[in-house]
Amino acid sequence: MKTITFAHDLAFAQRMDEEDPLREYREKFYLPKNKEGKNLIYLCGNSLGLQPKKVSEHIEQELEDWKNWGVEGHFRGKNPWVSYHEILTKASAQLVGAKPEEVVIMNSLTVNLHLMMISFYRPTPTRHKIVMEASAFPSDRYAICSQIEMHGYSPEKSLIELQPDIEGAIISSSQISEVIEREGDSIALILLGGVNYYSGQAFDMEKITSWGQARGCSVGFDLAHAAGNLELDLHRWGVDFAVWCTYKYLNAGPGAVAGCFVHEKHAQRKDLPRLAGWWGHDKETRFLMPDEFSPIAGAEGWQLSNAPIFSMASLKASLDIFCEVGMKKLAQKRTLLTNYLEFLLQQNLSKKVSIITPSSPSERGAQLSLRVHSHDKKIHEKLTNQGVICDWREPDVIRIAPVPLYNSFEDVWEFADILKAILGASEC
Repeated sequence: MKTITFAHDLAFAQRMDEEDPLREYREKFYLPKNKEGKNLIYLCGNSLGLQPKKVSEHIEQELEDWKNWGVEGHFRGKNPWVSYHEILTKASAQLVGAKPEEVVIMNSLTVNLHLMMISFYRPTPTRHKIVMEASAFPSDRYAICSQIEMHGYSPEKSLIELQPDIEGAIISSSQISEVIEREGDSIALILLGGVNYYSGQAFDMEKITSWGQARGCSVGFDLAHAAGNLELDLHRWGVDFAVWCTYKYLNAGPGAVAGCFVHEKHAQRKDLPRLAGWWGHDKETRFLMPDEFSPIAGAEGWQLSNAPIFSMASLKASLDIFCEVGMKKLAQKRTLLTNYLEFLLQQNLSKKVSIITPSSPSERGAQLSLRVHSHDKKIHEKLTNQGVICDWREPDVIRIAPVPLYNSFEDVWEFADILKAILGASEC
């Protein structure tokens, strides 16, 4: 990627948009508007992605097949429901750097997290600890603590929380390595977010996997803020398992179906316990309704129930776009957009705003987490009133996510300009 010298003026942002090879994809999404019909500045794709315009077409197709075929839609519709999840597999595998047999779209994120921990958290009296980051999304912590307690242990003794460095919100790789080296013989599972939802820090998943597995630990990742955001290579990295939602960077809609990765080295393991459901049963005999469960080899064997078709149809509309663009091009634009946002904030607001997200592009995705000095949530309310849709996280962080599929350089410039005006006015 060529080096670009950023400039402060609006004309520069507009020129960047004109030269953007992905500019046409913004038109493939519905942008929220204000009462006057002007586009809002939507910088919240790390919380809920925008709706692809093709979503209604995909859902309408399944409504039409339901209307015309009833239950026969499972086998006779345009996209037969009995195998609908399979049409999402190839694109999802490419997205996370996996083989198709290592990926399945199913359930919701925390359900998948529990299913994976049932199989990969196998504590013993000497190896029962789980490592996670201290500022992980609460649902992950609740799930992990409940799994620890279900096995008769206590989070007080069995949970290791990686704490941010004293000066900020970042957990250094050296700290992670030191903890794994020191505690490795007692760690059963390392389970981190690929990107921390609060700080926006992207962890070095390849190194963490290597460090953990060298000490006999299982290693998994919650990719809620990484899938569709970072270039991933789960199979090559040797990650044991991963889970992700699809409603953030993957634009599948509120509460959408989730994804799961299980490395092929576990595909045929008979010693892994699991919670079984009929949709994970061998496809050849599934409808013979046998009493004994025979799991499908690979990630599909962890399925519980038949597919939520309408949610998957929504996801398909978005995955079609990802397949067309590719993560390499998206990552290039993501880096430019995020670097440009950082440039504007540092040049104009460095005395008023602290960026707690790592400064290295290799350690972050499409998010900068900001602390605005001497301000509370009212600053977020002022941004909202000025037409900026972003995210506030207690106690003092605004999360800004310039998403490469639909955000523009002008969006980023306008946000920085609005924030500068708000902070300037607050001094009067």
